Amino acid sequence: MGRLVAKIWNESKKMWQIGGAAILIGVLQFSIGFVTVAFAGHLGVVELAAISIAQNVIEGFAYGILLGMGSALETLCGQAVGAGQLHMLGVYMQRSWVISGVTAMVLTPIYAFTSPMLKLVRQSKDVSEVAGKYATWTIPQLYAYAMNFPLQKFFQSQSKVWVMAVISGVVLGIHALLNWILVIKMGHGLLGAAIAVDVSWWLINLSQMIYLVSGFFPEAWQGFSLLAFQNLAAFVKLSLASAVMLCLELWYYTAVIILVGCLQNPKIAVGAISICMNYQLWALMIALGFSAAVSVRVSNELGANHPKAAKFAVVVSVSTSVFFGLIFMVMVLIFREHAPKLFTNVPELVRETSKLGYLLGVTIFLNSIQPVLSGYASRGAHQDMGRTT
Repeated sequence: MGRLVAKIWNESKKMWQIGGAAILIGVLQFSIGFVTVAFAGHLGVVELAAISIAQNVIEGFAYGILLGMGSALETLCGQAVGAGQLHMLGVYMQRSWVISGVTAMVLTPIYAFTSPMLKLVRQSKDVSEVAGKYATWTIPQLYAYAMNFPLQKFFQSQSKVWVMAVISGVVLGIHALLNWILVIKMGHGLLGAAIAVDVSWWLINLSQMIYLVSGFFPEAWQGFSLLAFQNLAAFVKLSLASAVMLCLELWYYTAVIILVGCLQNPKIAVGAISICMNYQLWALMIALGFSAAVSVRVSNELGANHPKAAKFAVVVSVSTSVFFGLIFMVMVLIFREHAPKLFTNVPELVRETSKLGYLLGVTIFLNSIQPVLSGYASRGAHQDMGRTT
């Protein structure tokens, strides 16, 4: 019994070394959008609905694809670390930059034509027009995603994540200040919110690039290389497989928002569901942190030819994630009538949102399990593909 407890404790320490910072980074970076919605929500019901659709439908669609594409590095980099091939990490990251950059270019028209696409799926005209303007203003954020996610996976694979957490925390503070200045003080509304989002995401990238080239990764980062353009076909195949699995987890939010927008009084309906989704996605970032941890741990152990250790890592990660899912479910049920007030002071919207509290709590609990199992499945299933890349 004592040996089992010691084994669990040792695995938990390894998991939290990766997952703790990954969770913090995910929550802090997601909070950039969370803060944006909180400021925009007090501009009016139309603005809240518009920015919610833009974030959950347009940005959420791109976020799922680009994060999924970048997540291929969890397999490749994790396996390379386990096998002691650190020199390949920088090459893998650059390949991911190439693929993610091209993907961002393909996705750009979706941002540019948000308004007519939303009208095509029978969303409210005024909400669609405002959402279209906001999406166009946030195109720089799309390219920030393409650069950021490969960087994150590069750092995570080497358990060098706490610097990223500090960067994300500082930038979140700057983002809140920018929103207060641009949205409240200067009165630029959603344009100010979009500028704050773009600036904040590129500040994260700039800071992470400075960390990358500052000499802390002498073996893993040896400068830009033409090797990044080799074996792109196999890399694309692995990236697409990772993207599909993650997108299936995230895109149902997009479907729900679109369906709700077709209801009567869509402004209130979209506002209510988007408030719930902000809390749900905030909790999902924690589950994705555990998913990142189990992905790295599984890749490391399989790369070192330790399959039993990989399975044990999955058990510890899933158990921990379930525990936190229960805690968040209870918190949502307790504060279901007060949580909506952070986003709006419209009584009808607060009332409608609080009615969804029970469903939100159950959803948060279920989503605390699935991403961790997905992280294990996607990394374990693609080890052979990773070896050929």
